[in-house]
Amino acid sequence: MRRPGFSRRMFTTGAAAAALAPAGLAATAVGATAGRASGEPRTSEVKTITLYAEEVGDGQAGYGLEPGQATIPGPLLEMYEGDSYEIELVNNMDVDVSLHVHGVDYTIENDGTAHTDSTVAPGESRVYTWTTHAPGVREDGSVIAGSAGYWNYHDHIVGTPHGTGGLQRGLYGGLIVRREGDLVPDKTFVVVFNDMTTNNLQDGPDFEAVVGERVEFLSITHGEYYHTFHLHGHRWADNRTGLLADENDPSRVIDNKICGPGESFGFQVIAGEHVGPGHWMYHCHVQSHSDMGMAGMLIVADEDGNAPGDPGHHAEPSGDAPRSEEDAHAHH
Repeated sequence: MRRPGFSRRMFTTGAAAAALAPAGLAATAVGATAGRASGEPRTSEVKTITLYAEEVGDGQAGYGLEPGQATIPGPLLEMYEGDSYEIELVNNMDVDVSLHVHGVDYTIENDGTAHTDSTVAPGESRVYTWTTHAPGVREDGSVIAGSAGYWNYHDHIVGTPHGTGGLQRGLYGGLIVRREGDLVPDKTFVVVFNDMTTNNLQDGPDFEAVVGERVEFLSITHGEYYHTFHLHGHRWADNRTGLLADENDPSRVIDNKICGPGESFGFQVIAGEHVGPGHWMYHCHVQSHSDMGMAGMLIVADEDGNAPGDPGHHAEPSGDAPRSEEDAHAHH
């Protein structure tokens, strides 16, 4: 087995993921690209990483960037249209696992399914290749959609040929494909409504921000139920980025969105904009679901660290999103 880590082939990476993440840890941006001067053309990149599929205890499993450091959700992967990922998946579990992705391009040999013989046996590894493309126009004048969007990846073999057991156990993660010129957030939080859990936790994790920070949410649903994602005090546009292009953009402005199994969406907000600091709840708005624990807090503090409305019973909040030095410089 080759040494874990990152290959630099036109590759600028985010920070490696921490060990099993505490509740509410802001997502690591793996593959985030350093900033460029305004107007400077961007060179497409081939990003090469290794993911490890491993048990994490209590019957759960996850993907990680180093042995013994699997997380639920798995590492947040990020790329721009035109980039590619070459991901070596190492199976440290005692059952076959795989890697199946939504939203980007791959050949049938990279499908991550049993019928294509693209799964990974225990103790083995294989490379999955994902590619992306920018928008275009076909010869008949119809538009080719680009790859940019808020997507997800997951196992497709554990338990059943559809990966039902893998999803239940936590073998999933987020993928963000950006378009050149997209605004880059200060922090990204991944919220996965998985059956009646949030990130495979009985109670939803809390997240931290400071008033004025640009905060991004990636919302994913897995399992047997439809859920709605609602965020108190903040609104976003119901489009690709969650942002209005201009004051005449016809996109609906919303604060609640339904998300079915296998679906994902994302958006950015300015923490506390027009509403100030506070313990701003996010939750599934199916009432019985939120009553059963599918709720958490976006804790927005002022410059003195104050965040009113503390309910006094939520989980210990996380700190800032871990990032590499070069990625941190790109965001500040």
